[in-house]
Amino acid sequence: MNNTVVSILGQRLDNAGYGQKRWLRWRPTLSLLMHHEFPVDELVLIHHREEQRLADLTMNDVLHICPGLKVTPYVTDFHDPWDFEQVYGQLHDFAHDYPFDPERRQYYFHITTGTHVAQICVYLLTEANYFPGKLIQTAPSKTGPDGVYQIIDLDLSRYDKIASRFRREEQEAIRHLKSGIETRNRGYNQMITEIEQVAVRSTAPIFLTGPTGVGKSHLARKIYELKRQRGQLTGRFVEVNCATLRGDNAMSTLFGHVKGAYTGAARDRAGLLMEADGGLLFLDEIGELGLDEQAMLLRAIEDRVFTPLGSDREVSSHFQLIAGTNRDLQERISQGLFREDLLARINLWRYSLPSLRERSEDIEPNIEFELQRFARERNQKVSFNRAAKAKYLAFALSNEALWRANFRDLNASITRMATLATSGRISEEIVENELARLRADWQGGVRLDEDFDSLGALLKKDVYEQLDLFERLQLAQVIRICQQSHSLADAGRKLFDKSRLRRKAGNDSQRLRAYLQKYGLVFKDLQLS
Repeated sequence: MNNTVVSILGQRLDNAGYGQKRWLRWRPTLSLLMHHEFPVDELVLIHHREEQRLADLTMNDVLHICPGLKVTPYVTDFHDPWDFEQVYGQLHDFAHDYPFDPERRQYYFHITTGTHVAQICVYLLTEANYFPGKLIQTAPSKTGPDGVYQIIDLDLSRYDKIASRFRREEQEAIRHLKSGIETRNRGYNQMITEIEQVAVRSTAPIFLTGPTGVGKSHLARKIYELKRQRGQLTGRFVEVNCATLRGDNAMSTLFGHVKGAYTGAARDRAGLLMEADGGLLFLDEIGELGLDEQAMLLRAIEDRVFTPLGSDREVSSHFQLIAGTNRDLQERISQGLFREDLLARINLWRYSLPSLRERSEDIEPNIEFELQRFARERNQKVSFNRAAKAKYLAFALSNEALWRANFRDLNASITRMATLATSGRISEEIVENELARLRADWQGGVRLDEDFDSLGALLKKDVYEQLDLFERLQLAQVIRICQQSHSLADAGRKLFDKSRLRRKAGNDSQRLRAYLQKYGLVFKDLQLS
């Protein structure tokens, strides 16, 4: 592969006078070309227009020692060689204009010459891949004017110790996002790995979806902590559940207001977007925001400006946004309740957090995590005895365990048992009582006749009257699962949990949709009922 060297003319180091003695002196740009083991096919010489005489001499001397070498001059005209903005701008222009061909040529940027500002700019451009090559450093030696050279490759993955350190830091970051829990679900682990990469490399909005209690808020805070550790955020973590915002209060809470903006506005208020300046704003249940608030939020995301309620002056806030929802926002768009352009803006990095039932292999490590958290908060270590743990795990992994509130249910369950374990050991009796409580909670204390009354209200009279007892019981349970699920697919996975594993191909959503249609039912209507 042919080698191209890009070098900045050194006004001092490359200037050895115009007499014959100059050939005896070390001149970085010229000396680099004297190494037979490092053949150079092209030299690009960057110089200021006021250095033309020295540039002409240097290029002539280059062609004297390397007659067949291609020499390409590139002239700059910045007024102050110590002005970072000017120097970086013109070197960036060079990197943009030069016809790099990294598939066929190897590029080296000589960083011995030029001001310190120029050397820093070269490093930054190379590190950011604007200059697709390596750095090369030269130095004088006692053996002659050729000196010595050192190639510096900024691809840190090539250095075993550095690469190992990066891998270790990445694993620590992933572990932080998972709160130290050794999760086993492959899909969840892959998702967290990607979220770690996005969190440290991007400032674009992150969109977390999933049913209530899967940990959207917890993960958002962990992302904030990770970015703050890396020095990417300096401000606060600001969180709000948009379902609590209504009317003028929504505008005021998010965007602030000026004194007198509305009745009761006795003083100015900054608003959450301004409080999140330099930090991270987590908008949970973003689908509940009103359309006016959505429009202003969109502008705040895109332009970093918004207008407080009652004000005629724009203010600016730079924040990282994470949005969360358990709703189908496409359906909200079709209902005219959510802006399609806002969804498009926040949907760049979308992650659907699975329910606890979808992560059954992670239930056991999360139980251990909850016990450890209880020990930290109460300063009391609690554990299961072997039989009690086996009984609780068997129930937790069974279809009987609905985990409707997901990890909130699990946290509450472990907290109750740990609190009642006065000896520090959770016994079988404690587990039995807890399982009875969970069954009662998830059944909701609903009697069969109440189930049938609800069924009769949902079905047409002639359809309902044709159902025998078996069908009524089955359909009532299916409807209950639908009402407890955040989507048609989620309900299908619960209802067809065994048969779906035996099918080579199939669509749980389609099977459930077809079943409901037999009775004239639609999934979204069941969730509203």
